[in-house]
Amino acid sequence: MNPNVKTVLIHSSLFIVTFITTTLAGAEWTHGKSVLFGEFTWQDFASGLPYSISFLAVLTVHEFGHYFTAMYHRVRASLPYFIPLPPIPMMFGTLGALIRLRERVTTTTKNFDIGIAGPLAGFVTAVILLWYGFTHLPPPEYIFTIHPEYEQFGLNYGNFVYNPGFHEQGGLLPMAGKNLLFVFFEKFVADPARVPNMYELIHYPFLFAGFLSLVFTAINLLPIGQLDGGHVLYGLVGYKWHKRIASVFFVGFLFYAGLGYVHPADGWEVLWYKIPLFVGFIYFTLQSLDLSTRDRWMYALIIFTTQYGLVSFFPTVQGYPGWLLFVLLIGRFVKVSHPPSEIEERLTTGRIILGCIAILIFIICFTPQPLQVIIIEPVKDAVAQIGY
Repeated sequence: MNPNVKTVLIHSSLFIVTFITTTLAGAEWTHGKSVLFGEFTWQDFASGLPYSISFLAVLTVHEFGHYFTAMYHRVRASLPYFIPLPPIPMMFGTLGALIRLRERVTTTTKNFDIGIAGPLAGFVTAVILLWYGFTHLPPPEYIFTIHPEYEQFGLNYGNFVYNPGFHEQGGLLPMAGKNLLFVFFEKFVADPARVPNMYELIHYPFLFAGFLSLVFTAINLLPIGQLDGGHVLYGLVGYKWHKRIASVFFVGFLFYAGLGYVHPADGWEVLWYKIPLFVGFIYFTLQSLDLSTRDRWMYALIIFTTQYGLVSFFPTVQGYPGWLLFVLLIGRFVKVSHPPSEIEERLTTGRIILGCIAILIFIICFTPQPLQVIIIEPVKDAVAQIGY
């Protein structure tokens, strides 16, 4: 088979599969229609299109921002590889997309340009999507078409339905978090009467896709390693300071993610194995900091002891354990440090301004707790809150 034809087939096949899985995910998020449970029709599939088209549009623009900038600098790069996820409940349908650079980027300027182009392009697309979503919100009664059981309470349903007693059969209540940009749209763009409760955001496909796009943008802009934010930071401060800042940021991210994961309230019947496992996890993720074995154990114990002491004195303090997966991926695969460029260059004033804008975008997009799932037990009426 012609190599070019094979390449096109690989990329197009991944995109088509990802389009299908995100559409299935959109149908489930929007209307609770799962292909795995109960009847699932073509009409149900079509109901997931607003989510899938919106979300994939942002991911595609992001990746082609990298791609076209690489082409501009004559750096060979692949077309985007989309990463599908199976239609498992509570999944987004995709892990995102990526391009592969087929040769080393030799200069700081090229590295900076290719790194920053994707987040900037994706962010602009996400803002347009959110602007449309917030200016075209359905009437507040729309939620009754999703949850007819809420209608008995009228538009004040939020005072009644988000508690264990209402859901006698148990279930899951996903709640999206907020970031500064989302708050801006709520306060200054949308009709306040139509703004959905954050428990119901998943039923508004344009808003939910835009929200996830901001979360993905913030993850890419983490100033660590060879993430897009790492490339930006490297261009702004150079190798030496990048390593220092990225290391501090990584440890801080790890600390926040694991804060409260091991809690004194767990009881010693759980703590006796949870503590050593979590300390081992911290040790495992710290490998990319290039520490000696002794120092890694020392830092792992210091981080855990500080976390445990903090939640002992302030029991309600809680991080977001959902970030632990990203901490693991960064610590083991992305790495914290950035390889030095062959040609070190000072960025132009315009690029420095863009770098500062990228940092601002990270700040307004970052959501400390993106998605929480409240699990309601049907028997004991107990509510356990976990990060997802």
